[in-house]
Amino acid sequence: GRRLIKSLGGNPGRLSKNLEQFFTKHLPVAENTEPIQSNSFKNVMERAFLHVVSSEKVEMDIGDVLASLMQEKDSFAAHFLQKEGISRLDILNFISHGTSVYPEDQMPDEEDEEMHGEQMEPGEPQKKARGLAAFTHELTEKAASGEMDPLIGRSDILERTIQVLCRRTKNNPIHVGDPGVGKTAITEGLAQMIVENKVPSPLAGFKIFALDMGALLAGTKYRGDFEERLKRVIAELLKMEKVILFIDEIHTVVGAGAVSGGSMDASNILKPVLTSGKVRCIGSTTYEEYKKYFDRDRALSRRFQKIEISEPSIDDTYNILLGLRDRYESYHELKYTDSALRAAVELSAKYINDRYLPDKAIDVIDEAGAYVRLFSGTGEKKPTIITELDIERVVAKIAKIPEKSISTSENIKLKDLEQELKSAVFGQDPAIELVVGAIKRSRAGFHKPEKPVASLLFVGPTGVGKTELARQLASRMGVPLHRFDMSEYQEKHTVSRLVGAPPGYVGYDDGGLLTDAIRKTPHAVLLLDEIEKAHPDIFNILLQVMDYATLTDNNGKKADFRNVVLIMTSNAGAREIGKPLMGFGDRLIPKDAISTAVTDIFSPEFRNRLDAIVTFAELDHNIMRMIVKKELSDFSKQLAEKKVTLDVSEPCLDWLAKKAFSPQYGAREVARLVQDKVKNFFVDEVLFGKLSAGGKAKLSIKNDDVTFTILEEKT
Repeated sequence: GRRLIKSLGGNPGRLSKNLEQFFTKHLPVAENTEPIQSNSFKNVMERAFLHVVSSEKVEMDIGDVLASLMQEKDSFAAHFLQKEGISRLDILNFISHGTSVYPEDQMPDEEDEEMHGEQMEPGEPQKKARGLAAFTHELTEKAASGEMDPLIGRSDILERTIQVLCRRTKNNPIHVGDPGVGKTAITEGLAQMIVENKVPSPLAGFKIFALDMGALLAGTKYRGDFEERLKRVIAELLKMEKVILFIDEIHTVVGAGAVSGGSMDASNILKPVLTSGKVRCIGSTTYEEYKKYFDRDRALSRRFQKIEISEPSIDDTYNILLGLRDRYESYHELKYTDSALRAAVELSAKYINDRYLPDKAIDVIDEAGAYVRLFSGTGEKKPTIITELDIERVVAKIAKIPEKSISTSENIKLKDLEQELKSAVFGQDPAIELVVGAIKRSRAGFHKPEKPVASLLFVGPTGVGKTELARQLASRMGVPLHRFDMSEYQEKHTVSRLVGAPPGYVGYDDGGLLTDAIRKTPHAVLLLDEIEKAHPDIFNILLQVMDYATLTDNNGKKADFRNVVLIMTSNAGAREIGKPLMGFGDRLIPKDAISTAVTDIFSPEFRNRLDAIVTFAELDHNIMRMIVKKELSDFSKQLAEKKVTLDVSEPCLDWLAKKAFSPQYGAREVARLVQDKVKNFFVDEVLFGKLSAGGKAKLSIKNDDVTFTILEEKT
C-alpha cells in the first residue's frame, strides 16, 4: 500500500497522520464491542470484488480496494487520498500498467514495507489461463492419453482430409453431413493417427486444437472482448509452426461477436488467416447450417474445401460397433453378443427414422447396456450377456412402438393374424385374405423396400366393415391407427393441412398433420376414410407415398412411410347397386358398378400404384346374426361391471338380426336397433330400479317384440 501511494506522488506518513487525527477528533471510541460493518464498507468490498473478477485476477489486493474506495460518495478516506493528489484513474493505471509519477530510477526509498507482505507486481496480475489454454482443447493430447474412442473405417474421408490439409493455401477441409454420421469422430481419428505417426510426413508432429466457442463467448461484457480473445488465440496459433485448428459446429462463428449493423464477426477475423495457409483449419457442420450460412457467405466458403460425410451402410456400422464393443463392455461391465450388435444396427435403421447411423446404433447398445445393468438384478459375479431380445426392448422404447411389434420372431403373430381378423370382422373373408396376404408378402421381403408395407383401397357399401377392418388390423398388429376423415379435405386449400402451410401463411411453423403423425409414430396403420370425397390434389400427394414411401412437409423434413400400412376406404358406386335401370323390365344395376365407379373416380396412375383394390361384399342374414351376437356380447360385458348378467334367447337373436338387416345401411343398423330395443330398458333399471344392486335378466320375443324378464335381483 505504501509503495502504491508513493508511486502516485502521495506521502504515506502525512496520510497516516491525517487519518489518525480524524479518528481521534470525529469518531467515538467503543469499548467491549465487536466492530460492525457499515453499508459503505460493504459497497467498497463488493465493487473491489467485481473489479477483480472482471480483471481475471485470482486475488484481491490493496490497489483494488483503493480504486473502489475512490468511488464512494462522501467518503473522508477518498477525500484524504485526493488531498494527496491521487485520483482513481491514477490507481487504475498503476495496478493495470504500472504507471508511476516517478521515473523508474527515481522511486523514493522504501523504509517501511511491513504493511505489505509481498511486493506487488504491477501490470502482471495473476490471471487464469489465457489464449489456447483457456479457449481450446488439445485433441492430440487427449488422443495420446487414450480418452478418445477409436475411428473404424472412413479411410476414404480421412485420405481426402489429409490431402486437403497438405495443400499450400486454402488447406482447410470442412466436413458436411447429417447429425450423427461421425463428422467430429473423423477429426478425432486424425488426431489419433498423428499421435501414432500414421500420417504422411507433411503432417507429422502436428497438434490439433479444438476451439471452444462457449468459453470464447462466456464472460464477454464489453465491446471488443470477444474479438480480443479470438485474436489472442490466432496470434498464439501463428507462433506455432505445426498446428491445426478444429472448429466443431463451425457455423457458430458466422455472426458471432457482431453488433447490430456491423459486419465484423468471428468469420471475418478468421478469413485472412484461412487464406494464408499458415494455420490449417478443420470445420464440421450439417447440410442445413452449411446452406444457411456458408452458401450465403461465398467469401468464407471459398476458403474451405467441402467434404461430404455420408451415412455409413449397415455393414460398416456393424464393423464400427465391433470396434467399440470393448469400451462399452468395460464401462457397463457386461458382454455383447455378435447377434445383439447386428440387431442394434438393423433394428435402429428400420425403426428409428429421425436419426442417422452410426449414432443411433451406438445409442441403442449404450442404452441397452444401461438397461440390463440396472434391471438385471442377477447378483452373479460373471458378466451379464446382452442378447438380441434386450436390443429389441430398447429399440421398442426409443421408437415408441409395442415390444411385440418389433420382435424378430413375429412369424407366429402373422400366422394367426388372418384368423384373428376373421373372428372380429364378419362376412369379409376374401377381403381379409387379400389384406393379410399383402402384409405377409411385405414381411417376407418380397416387396420393394422403398414402398409402404401395403397400399390398399377398400371399396364397398356403407356399414360392411371397411373402417372396422382397419381398426382391427392396427389392434392385432399392435401399432397405432392414424385416421383422417377425407370429408374435411374437400377444398383445395385444405390440402396444406396434411403437409403444412406454405411460407407466409398462418401455421407455417406448425408443420403438417399427416407428416407429423407419421414422423412421431412411423410404424402405424394410416386410414384415409372416404377418400373419394377428398380434393383431387390429395391423390397427387399420395402418389409419391405409394411409390417411394416418403412425403416432404413445408419445412423440408421427410416423413418415412416404409413401415406404414396405407388403407383408403371408398363408397364409390355402392349406392348405385340394385337401383333400376331406365327403360322396360326389371333390370337392375349390376354389382360390377363399384369397379366401374372406381375406374371413373381414380386416375390410372393412382390405381396402378395400389397393391390391391379390396371389394367388400354386402352382409346377409347369417352375417347380421353374428354381428348382433357380438354387439350383445359387448353390452353384456358392460352389464357385468354393474354385476348384472344378461341371457339372450336364440329366437331373440334371430329377430334382432332380421330387423337389423338392411343392405342400404349395413351393420350400423345393428347398433341403433340394440340401443333402441335393449339398452334403453336397462338404463332406468340399473340406475334406480331392480337391477341397481345387480341381478340377472333375460331377453326373449313376445308378440313380435323384445321383452325383458328379471330373473334375479340383488339387494
